[in-house]
Amino acid sequence: MAIRSASILSVLEQKREQFDSFDLHSSERRQQYLNAMRQLKDWPSLKIYEQLSTVSFPGSLPTEEWDHYASWQIPFAHDFHNHEESLLWVNQTIQNISTFAVDGSQIYPSKDISLPIALIQIGWFENRHTPEGLYEKDIRVDVLSPSDLGANNSGDPKERIVNMRRFEMEIQRIIEYMEHMGSHQQHRSCLAFLDGSLIASFAEAFEPSQQDRYIQSLLNLLRASETYRVPLVAYIDTTYTRDLITFLQYVFDLPEAPQLHDAQLLETYLEWGDRSPCWVCARGGLQSGQTGILHHYQEMRERVGFVYLKTNDNYPVRLEIPIWIQEMGWLDWLVDIVRCEVIIGRGYPYAIETADQTAVLRNEDRHIFLKVLQDWSQRENLHLKLSRKTVSKMQRRRVR
Repeated sequence: MAIRSASILSVLEQKREQFDSFDLHSSERRQQYLNAMRQLKDWPSLKIYEQLSTVSFPGSLPTEEWDHYASWQIPFAHDFHNHEESLLWVNQTIQNISTFAVDGSQIYPSKDISLPIALIQIGWFENRHTPEGLYEKDIRVDVLSPSDLGANNSGDPKERIVNMRRFEMEIQRIIEYMEHMGSHQQHRSCLAFLDGSLIASFAEAFEPSQQDRYIQSLLNLLRASETYRVPLVAYIDTTYTRDLITFLQYVFDLPEAPQLHDAQLLETYLEWGDRSPCWVCARGGLQSGQTGILHHYQEMRERVGFVYLKTNDNYPVRLEIPIWIQEMGWLDWLVDIVRCEVIIGRGYPYAIETADQTAVLRNEDRHIFLKVLQDWSQRENLHLKLSRKTVSKMQRRRVR
């Protein structure tokens, strides 16, 4: 039965006051933090560091850009009147710069298959932005066996194991690209995109052994970027991080504001193409009193920076970078390349979007996988059974 719009509206009207109360409270807190942001513009970074000298993880710390700009807004130097003008700028800016992105997809273990098994596929896209239109698209797969999935251990969710392996494959492919480009690249000739964060805070809820695998992958990535001098940017389209909120709370002793996030505050300052100054991420644990995942980042503990960039009508996106990029004076160049990719992709980086399309596993791919698995298990005399429902679907679709 279809959902009734009138029923939804009726419930919303009954709870109108609850929404109004939340909005009013959020607005009051937001104004307090915006006032603090205005006050902070008069503070040099030395004063900020002195204020936070006793705080181990204050959320974020300023870089030298704070003293240089003394503003929350670093304006974009160009003003386009139409899409054609923006594409002309893109062609001049990104020509002969290679951009690279990886994404992944998976088929989780299912009750439809009698053996624990999963399929992971990663796909990548390198666009060299040459007049000849040179590019590369390809995929890589892995099959997780019952042993890989820890079938004899009921403690770990199998989906989490699949996700972790997919993450490792994506990171490893970016590192391979860096090793290849770093061996012969010229000055700032490429940019690697990571679709996600360089800070694995999501893994804080996992077992220590699983945390270690995520941390090690990201440490390997950060080290490879710095070693090979291949620029890297982690693009987070929708972010609810609160590193600046935490920072302002510590500096000005502000009340808790769990409903606020950084992008909400910076929305006030940024127009399309503008960015914030670069900050060093100094995030603590997700739970009060915890040290947080960055505590385990060894020499990279204070080597991840971030900026916010306005790329569309929504809140600003978050870009995370290895801090060496800012130290080398490459950050403006990197942000320009991100702007180019966003313009080409009409609001989202084209490289990431294309990698996603390359990697995605569709329904027909699932049935191909099951058919291959079925044929192989019969040939190898393995006792594999598919549910009657799955067999029926395969027969209807005549999977070959």
